[in-house]
Amino acid sequence: MASLEDIKTIGVIGAGQMGNGIAHVIALAGYDVRLLDISQDALNKAFDAMGKNMDRQVKKELITAAQKDDALKRVSTGTEYSFLSDCDLVIEAATENEEVKKQIFKALCPVLGPEAIIATNTSSISVTRLASYTDRPSKFMGMHFMNPVPLMKLVELIRGIATDEVTYRTIHELTKKLGKETASAEDFPAFIVNRILLPMINEAIYTLYEGVGNVKSIDTALRLGANHPMGPLQLADFIGLDTCLSIMHVLHDGLADTKYRPCPLLVKYVEAGWLGRKAGRGFYDYSGDEPVPTR
Repeated sequence: MASLEDIKTIGVIGAGQMGNGIAHVIALAGYDVRLLDISQDALNKAFDAMGKNMDRQVKKELITAAQKDDALKRVSTGTEYSFLSDCDLVIEAATENEEVKKQIFKALCPVLGPEAIIATNTSSISVTRLASYTDRPSKFMGMHFMNPVPLMKLVELIRGIATDEVTYRTIHELTKKLGKETASAEDFPAFIVNRILLPMINEAIYTLYEGVGNVKSIDTALRLGANHPMGPLQLADFIGLDTCLSIMHVLHDGLADTKYRPCPLLVKYVEAGWLGRKAGRGFYDYSGDEPVPTR
């Protein structure tokens, strides 16, 4: 891969919240997007979500209706890896599970051209280790978008130990072209944002667990006392408590420090299936018009 000019078609693997957000910003930036998922149903939902999210941007006059129509025309969907064979870059945005990602890379590499770059949207797993599951560690790196992708300005860029300079420079330039700002992080557990953010969320859950404050008082304290746009427990529900727990496990396992021990209450909520907003219940109950604290 010589440079940014060589990237015309971009594949995105995973049609969940992150995948459809990444496809959304790539299509608006003028690239052809191939969105892949094992489920056609998930792909249909993702395409609908993209349309609705772009409608919001049109309403706010951030984009025009014509830009929305053009972008959606650039998105095609498929369920077979061969569908990605002409991609110049593929961004993996599947669930935060190393075994799942490993299987994806094993299936993806044989269909890609030799010059194609692979990026992973992992929020915490070793980029070097993920690269080792591919046939091109030098053309592999981390490209960690923030959620919700269309709104959040940051993309963390993470080189694996084998990532070459051309790959890094190409992805850096592409990120700018998508209208995002970059922060470069070394390949250590959870990188920058989640290394700082998740222990704060975990500490908020300990504060709840130990009875220092209830859900409402903890979230109010951080919103009004630290000027955070949302409280840490509300944010945990938004991220997904299963994702929060898996990142705490990565930090705890990778850095072997007890300060990263997941709070037992977080473990309990995940065991109960109270995963936050996506499950209708976490630290808040979302079944009514207004979220109600569950503790």
